[in-house]
Amino acid sequence: FSSSLVFTHTNVYGTHCVMEASRQAGVPKIIHVSTDEVYGQILSGAVDETAPLHPTNPYSPPKAAAEMAKTAYKHSYRPPVITTPPNNFSAIRQYPEKIIPKFILALMMGRILTIHGSGKNRRHYLSAHDLASALALLAEKGEIGACYNIGTTEEYTNLQMAGMICALFGLKPEDHMIHVDDRPFNDARYAVNWSKLSKLGWKPQHMLADELPLVAQWYAENLGRYEDAASAVRKPLKKAGAAA
Repeated sequence: FSSSLVFTHTNVYGTHCVMEASRQAGVPKIIHVSTDEVYGQILSGAVDETAPLHPTNPYSPPKAAAEMAKTAYKHSYRPPVITTPPNNFSAIRQYPEKIIPKFILALMMGRILTIHGSGKNRRHYLSAHDLASALALLAEKGEIGACYNIGTTEEYTNLQMAGMICALFGLKPEDHMIHVDDRPFNDARYAVNWSKLSKLGWKPQHMLADELPLVAQWYAENLGRYEDAASAVRKPLKKAGAAA
């Protein structure tokens, strides 16, 4: 929300550059990784690849525009491109602005977890290992010009995620988190139907509950990589009701 123009430059201009460079170089296959946010918030059920693009926050329109750039090239030059809108990722090495590493680092620093609004916003969490296996499968078997959602059944509210991470440290969530003002608009939920990809023989293999302890251990062992982020976590906590 604070740097949406940067996302526009990266996703729109960047995607256009990559598509043009790939066209000129004769790249045999392009896999364009988009995001489930291009479909907008999905309050119930899940959407398949035929759903219209309906971005609803400042980050997602550039991702949708990037898909439009890809579609334009598809009609003009017929490039060998496959599109994949995946769910949120979870893994080691994720930058600490994201909820999982942010909360892990905060607790390592003895800080309080800040929950936007009610904390009932829901997100699906796709293991980066499962994402990688999906991309490898699509590189081998994906249909040129097609779109494949990449998803998971693991869906949690922000409150549930805070509870899971507190449990790693043996802490009670209610003693280590506060609610702060919500974003100007915070999508309640994203959800994609990934049955099309499953027909190629793919399904998620990794569970977040199994991976979270390994993720936390990695951040504990590599805290020096994120000194700037760790310093931000150390800043004095704002009072309840202040912006996160």
